[in-house]
Formats: sequence, structure tokens, C-alpha cells
Amino acid sequence: MDQHYLNALFAPKSILVLAGKEIDGKRPAPGQALVDALSSGGYTGEIVYGDDESVVLGELSHSRFDLALIALPADEVEDGLRLAGRVECRTAVILGSGIHGEAAQALVATARRLGIRLLGPNSLGLQRPGISLNASIAGKLAQRGSLAFISQSGAITAAVLDWALRNGIGFSGVASVGRDSALDMADMLDFFGNDPATQSIVVYFEGISNARRFMSALRLAAIAKPVVVLKAGHVRFGEASQGGVAARTHSGALVGSDEVFDAALRRAGAVRVRSFVQLFSAVKCLASRYRPAGKRLAIITNGGGPGVLAADWINELGLHLGLIGAELFEPLKSRLPPQASISDIIDLSEDAPGDAYRVALEAAAQERDIDGVVVIHTPKAGVDPAEVATAVAEANRKLGKPLIATWMGDDTVGEARRILSAASIANFRTPEAAVDAFHNIASYYENQQLLMQTPPPLSELADPDVEGARLLIDSVLAERRKTLTEMESKALLSAFHIPVTRTMLATSPNQAILIANQLGYPVALKIDSPDVLHKSDVQGVALNILNAVQVRDTYVRMMETVRKACPGARINGITIQNMSGKDRGRELFIGLVSDAPFGPVITFGAGGTMVELIRDRVTELPPLNQFLAHRLIERARVAETLGEWRGAPAVAIDSIERVLLRVSEMVCELPQLAEMDINPLIVDEHGAVAVDARIALEPAAHPTHAYQHLAILPYPANCEQHWMLPGGAECLLRPIKPDDAEMLQRFVRELSSESRYMRFASAMRELSARMLARFTLIDYDREMALAAVAIEKHTDENGDTIEEERVIGVSRYITNPDSTSCEFSLVVADDYARMGLGRRLMHAIMDTARQRGLTEIDGLVLAVNDKMLKLMRDLGFSVKTYADDPEFMLVSRTL
Repeated sequence: MDQHYLNALFAPKSILVLAGKEIDGKRPAPGQALVDALSSGGYTGEIVYGDDESVVLGELSHSRFDLALIALPADEVEDGLRLAGRVECRTAVILGSGIHGEAAQALVATARRLGIRLLGPNSLGLQRPGISLNASIAGKLAQRGSLAFISQSGAITAAVLDWALRNGIGFSGVASVGRDSALDMADMLDFFGNDPATQSIVVYFEGISNARRFMSALRLAAIAKPVVVLKAGHVRFGEASQGGVAARTHSGALVGSDEVFDAALRRAGAVRVRSFVQLFSAVKCLASRYRPAGKRLAIITNGGGPGVLAADWINELGLHLGLIGAELFEPLKSRLPPQASISDIIDLSEDAPGDAYRVALEAAAQERDIDGVVVIHTPKAGVDPAEVATAVAEANRKLGKPLIATWMGDDTVGEARRILSAASIANFRTPEAAVDAFHNIASYYENQQLLMQTPPPLSELADPDVEGARLLIDSVLAERRKTLTEMESKALLSAFHIPVTRTMLATSPNQAILIANQLGYPVALKIDSPDVLHKSDVQGVALNILNAVQVRDTYVRMMETVRKACPGARINGITIQNMSGKDRGRELFIGLVSDAPFGPVITFGAGGTMVELIRDRVTELPPLNQFLAHRLIERARVAETLGEWRGAPAVAIDSIERVLLRVSEMVCELPQLAEMDINPLIVDEHGAVAVDARIALEPAAHPTHAYQHLAILPYPANCEQHWMLPGGAECLLRPIKPDDAEMLQRFVRELSSESRYMRFASAMRELSARMLARFTLIDYDREMALAAVAIEKHTDENGDTIEEERVIGVSRYITNPDSTSCEFSLVVADDYARMGLGRRLMHAIMDTARQRGLTEIDGLVLAVNDKMLKLMRDLGFSVKTYADDPEFMLVSRTL
């Protein structure tokens, strides 16, 4: 049960090849290309060619193949797939192209019915260099390496493989998926994310159908492995993702689907590149296993001009120039050529030999404020580029930080580049390309911080009136309306405790005067119409009205102007509201869009009437916590105005964060929200207030499934429960979090050798960094780990009593690929054994699995683990010998 469900695909022991019959020693394309690739690859497993169906069924009906490779003409593919099913192939690949639409869907349905995991149709196949398997029609077998490559495009797959052979890049695996494949990008990411031979992953794709599955697999893969993504297709919101539906708010008009994709990748901890050239750059860096810890890049060069170009590009990309500190400055200067300059760029001078580069790299290794180094060399008469490259390669062994090289020129530096490549140093022809490559990989570190965030659907602020908000939404939808009035929008915001200006609706000039007198002057008047998107464009806004006469005249004039500008618009009247009273406040914008397939996305930026022109917006996927809200604010250009600015005091940033958290709560709890504008949100040193708001609705696609509209499932706070231990002590059973890593490591270390063996079937003393990340940063949609956390009191060295959290037990399940069953594990601290904690953890994890719609739970227990087997029988599990390994017992029960 430790085997991945795609092991039969990527590590097959037996292969059935259906490549068409030979005619005059040749098979039809692409069958011949597949046979040639298999024969030249060197794969040593069993290969059977099924040229004759009757022979296959007659002689091999007793066999079960791991993998079927089907490279047949389009009209014969389904028959080949059925044949694979009759000889019980576990997985299959349909190689070739040209099968789309209903034909592709029929093949996927056939494979599912036969119980075959299908890669394709329209796949170029797969490669697994570690076992010399070239089951593809994409070219020669790649070199062996630690980089996995997944692609939806056959052409891109072939191009990358061809380029990699020339540049000495090796792969742990290559998979050509195709957009119609039954096994999709999420399946491939799941496999390579768990593959011990894979250290980094590169992905090329054009579209996804299931955002939740994709995000789940991508987040899990990116926990401990850098994932770099190149996506084709830069579409605007409303063009492709929404089928051309017109935007009903500023948010819908501003945010592009491409920006939403960027936000999704950041939250998944992955890195995006924008071009094919950058993809190759990223492949070079990942193949060198670069892991930068920050964004401070030092420049070592023998020419001022190239160094300045690199520094300019560092600034352009938002990186920081890594500098040598005062402690190392003088010692370094004394060891470099007299003409060297090290104030910012480390310019070694034109005649610098290899020793000078070595000395500079030794200093960079010691400097804490340097996260990576770009080394630039330009040809100079009397200086051997190869000798300098050799010195750099030797120094790199002790550097301990990413090093990227740029040997400029061409004719005289070929040997130097070969030396650098042989030393696994990524090297480029221009300074900008080298800096760009570092930026792409450094983004991995930055995005990992976002990946670690697992916010709950509701913040720790005062509870909102969710039911009241739902009643308001239901009443609007019942009237067959999808756009809320300003007053309804503000009522919805108020239900989530977002400060709003007091607003009342007037339907006559006299009523407007009465309301204005009641509110107190100055007031603002705004047209109230579901058909007017931008009030200011039709002169539907008037500010700073100071008396009753102005209210009357403004009301009459505004109604006439709007009716003339929008003859068919429904006009409810004119709203009256107080001016915000924040004369020195900044106008901000907070919005919401719904993207296909990623669902709701929160936007933030500069607000006001020129919001489309300024186009200052940043995006983030919900749910948010304070860390994510703060990072969202920092990324916007308007953040530069939120401190002391033009004589105005700094604004209350925490008030903006609170509004963002409240909007996140709205998005999580109200799946009917389609678009929303809070514009402007005026904020000063005293706080924030929403002056205007507009909300558009759509009926919920999954009204009975909580949070199914979100691409990232929130932390399931509803699974938390308190349990009393014998003796009166209390522990909290709750879903595990990323910041539990240290407690979980301590928990494993403190287990007895016997307990560790019973849980892990090994003598391991602690969890590796990858296992620790995998066990604590989980996707709550596909798995659950419940930690029993107790508060223990200790006396420190000063005699003071301190309280400390401690994990004392963990139960876990992981959903199987069939999406109906799951596999569990359980372990309890030795000093809390025989207290009923294991039984309680099992009941809790089974309840959670049941709530997720799973119908069966099973697990493996060592046959010598009598205590666990007794507990399983007491809980109603069936116990039988595990066929694949007699040392284990298979326990299972229906949920």
C-alpha cells in the first residue's frame, strides 16, 4: 500500500506493445517510432508485442501486464484498449495525435470502465531514464537526472528533450499528457511529487479542467521540490474564462485570468516563467539543484559595463544587490588586483585571473547578506577563459549558495562553458539572462512562505452575521436579480462588520432633504440603479452638498441627467449618505472576481474614479489570514502612499487588513458572490470606511457542499474537538498545521524504538525534512491528519511554571485514487498509551472521512503488532493477511 497508484505506469515490470502489424518489415507510424524507441532505450523488463490479437488472448490471457503501449491508427485504438483490458493491463498509453472531442471522451470512458489508468489519447508517451525506458515517440531517450518534465504539448516535449540532450540536462521522468488525457496534470504532479528520484519539476500546460485537483497536487509537489511552470495563453477576464460575459463591476473589468493564474501559482508555492527561453533557463538552474534562500544577488565581474547591466536587471526584477559587509571589505580588497572595485558590484578589473574570482567567491560564501552570485567574464587578451572557469568551478564546491555564470562572447569561450556545464554550473550568454534565471528560482523561496499559510474560513475577529447575509442574498435571487443595490451591498458588508458610510434611499426631492437634515451636512448624493455600472460616468455622483437647497437642486438635476444618458435604466431613486470625514484619507479599492476554473479571487489596489486608468491591482486566492493580507497590500503600488505622504500621517494598515479578512470571510461563506467592488475604501490614521459598494451574484453551483467553490480548501476548524483524558486533563484534537512541524518531530523522536518500528516499519529515529513537510502541510480536501495536542506544565531553571503544547498522538487518512476509500495510520505517544486516546483518534478520523463522503477505510498493520490488531477488531475492522507482504495484515471496514 506504500506503492503509488502510477508505479505501474512509470516503473512497469511488464509491457504489452500494440503497434500494428509489420508489413514488409515496417509498422505504420507512430507504431514503428515507438518500437524503435523501445528497442534502442535498453529497457530490461518484459516486452510483449501483440501484433496478433488471437495470439495475445490465447497465450497471454493468464498474464497481467503493468503497462500497455497503444500506437495504432485512430480507428483501431479503441479495439487495442479493449484488448489491453482483456489481458488485465493496469495502465495504458495511447500514443499519437488527432483524436479529439467525443472520440477522446469515449476512449477515456472505456479505460475507466476497464479499470485502466490511461495516459492519452494524444500523448507522445513517457520516458523513465532511470530504468532505460523510452515509451515515447518524442525522440531519443533523455539522460538520467533528477528533473521531471510534464507537458501538455507534444511539440514542446520534443523540443525540450532535443535541447536537453545537447546541453547535458538529465531527467528523472518525462510525461507528455495531452489536453484530452484521462490521467491529467494533477496525476503527474502527484506522482513526481512523491517520486524519490525527482528533485525538481518543470511543467508546461495550456489549461486545466479541475482547479481543486490541480491546486491540491501542485501544492503537495511544491512542498519540498521546486516546481516551475510555463503556461501558454494570456487571456483577459471575460474573454475565454467566462465565455464573453460582460463584467458587472470594476473588478471584472480589471482582472485578467492570467493574473488569477499567477495568484494560484504563488499560493501553491510554485514559480512561473513567461517564455520558452526562461523555461530553458529554469531547467538549467533546477538541474544544478539551486536552492536560494533569499533575493540578494551579488555580482562578480571583470568588466564594469556587463556588471551594470546585471545590476540594472536586478533592480528591474525586484531583486536586491548582495553586498560585501564591512568586516570582509578590507581583507577582500587586499587580496584582489589593485584596480578592483568592490563598493557594490565586485569588479575584479579586466585582467583578473582565476585566483581573483576564487578569492571573491570565498568572501561571498562568508557574507550572510548574499543569497546567490552571478559571475560574469568577458574575453580579454592574455586571460584564459577556461582557466577562469576552472577556478570558478573549484570555488563553487565550497560556496554553499547558488552560482550562475555568464561567459560573454562566443569564439573563445566554448571550452570555458563546457567546464562550467561539467561542474553543473548553469551558464548563460548575457548578464540579463543569468539574473533572470536567478529571479525565477529565488521566487520559489518567496512563494514557499505563501504555501505554508492555511487560513480558516472565518478569522479570529468578531463572528459575522452569516445567516442574515444569506437571507439577503436569497431574497435578491428570488426576485430574479443578480446585482445588489448600493444599500443592499452595504448591508451585506455590514453583516461582516466592514465599516460603511450610513446610506438612505430617497425617492423624491423632499424626502432627500429630510434624510440629509437627519444625517447632517455635508452629504453625498448618488444615483441608485442596477443598470448603471459607473455612476460618475453619467454624472450620477455629487459630493459635499452643504444645505437643503443644494440637495433639492442636485436631486432634480441628477435624475434628469441620468435618465437622458441611460434611457432604459431602472432608477430606484437617489441615495443620501454622509461624507466620510476623512479629508486626508487614501482612496483604495477592494474587489472580487470569479474566474474559471480557479473560482473567487480577491483584488486590491488604488481606488477612486480613475481605477481603470491607474490599473493598480494585485490578486490573491481566498482564504486569507493576516500574513497573506499584509503581503497583498505590500505588492500594490498604492502601498507607497500608505505611510507618511505629502503631509498626511500614515494610515492604519491594520484596518485595511481587517477589511481584507472580512472580505475573505464573505467569499468563503457566500458562494453566490460573483463580483464585488468596494470603491472607494477610504482609510486614514483612524481607520477605514467603505464609501461605495457594488455586488453581483450568481446562484451557487454547489449549494450543499461547503467551500467547494474555492480552489484552496480552508483550514477545517469545524473538525476541532476537546477530549478529556483520564485524570481530568484535557487535550485538543485538531487538524494538523504546517507550524506543527517542530512538535511532530519531537513527537517522533520521543517514541520508543518499538513504537517507531510499529508505525514506520523501520528503525528511523526522526522524520526527514521532506517527510516532515509532507506530514504537516496537507491538502485537507484529499487527506486529513488529526493531532491530539495536550498542554503540559513544566518548571524552568528559574523555578517558574511554564505551559507547553505537545503532540501526543496522530491519526491520519489519505484518500485513495478511487475517491471512495482511504488508507489510515495511527500512532500514540508511549506515555499516553492505554488511556483510550488511540480509540478516540480512530473514531475522530473515521467521522471526518465519513463526512467527506468516503465509504471505506483500510490500513496495514504489522502482523506482530497485537495491540493495534486488537484495537482494530474492537472497532469493527476485518483483519486478513496482506497478499503482497505476509509481514503485514490488511485491516478494513465500511464507514
